[in-house]
Amino acid sequence: MNQLIDYIQKEIHITYNKKFSKKYIKDKLVPIIKYICSSKSKKFLFGGSQGIGKSSFINIISKTIEKFYNKKILLLSLDNYYLSKKQRLLLSKKIHQLLVTRGVPGTHNIKKLVKNIKQFNQGKYPITIPLFDKLIDDKFKSNKKIKTKCDILFLEGWCCGSSELPKKFLYKNLNNLEKINDPNNQWRDFYNKKLKIEYKKLFKLFDELIFLKTSSFDNVYKWRLKQEKTNQSKYKKIKRMSAHEIKIFVQHYEKITKWMIKDLNKKAQIVIQFEKNHKISSINFN
Repeated sequence: MNQLIDYIQKEIHITYNKKFSKKYIKDKLVPIIKYICSSKSKKFLFGGSQGIGKSSFINIISKTIEKFYNKKILLLSLDNYYLSKKQRLLLSKKIHQLLVTRGVPGTHNIKKLVKNIKQFNQGKYPITIPLFDKLIDDKFKSNKKIKTKCDILFLEGWCCGSSELPKKFLYKNLNNLEKINDPNNQWRDFYNKKLKIEYKKLFKLFDELIFLKTSSFDNVYKWRLKQEKTNQSKYKKIKRMSAHEIKIFVQHYEKITKWMIKDLNKKAQIVIQFEKNHKISSINFN
């Protein structure tokens, strides 16, 4: 146990440049790892808002399981299945202008993702995974190949696990983006239908849902702004979104995120609440 906690503490420091206490790791992270490893389930779905730290959190969990439990993890991100910029432009002209922006259901290549999941089920390798670059907002030309057989599959994504939204909530304007750009609910109807059919079928392929819940949607903007600033320091030549542009960008995600916060408390097998400092405040096993 001590070696496991020491390892996680080291990985957290590498990832976040912060030192979390051993007690925090023992109380807030180890139970999640033990739950996954003791479960007979092989496919886990991770949902959670933009900026909450899904990728970093799941990467630490995955590396720990592989090292201490000798189980190989196939880690997939919904983000890597985004449609290309050209594909979204065509979609925006055909359906609605807001679909040029990546994010909502209908802007992913679900057929490719389902194919990769079926390959995992059947043990067919190599599995070729697409890659998406958020900074250029487009697909990479190259792919990633997984050649080694995996024992467990993780899929993480901001809207993973979301159900179809009830019309009363769907049609209520939560922000100016909806009010000004989608007065006839065409955009909302489109992504909600996708949730109801394609994404529902996708999510049903998984055994368990783990929901990373933000304590407030206000955190999303702050987290996303911080991410953009971090990206600025890494890639100086690429134009970044301004604070105003990020504020508009996260409005694309607001409705579904708030619905998930409300809807997934009892539906998810594990609900992990994160505070604005990215620390876990509570874990509920349903």
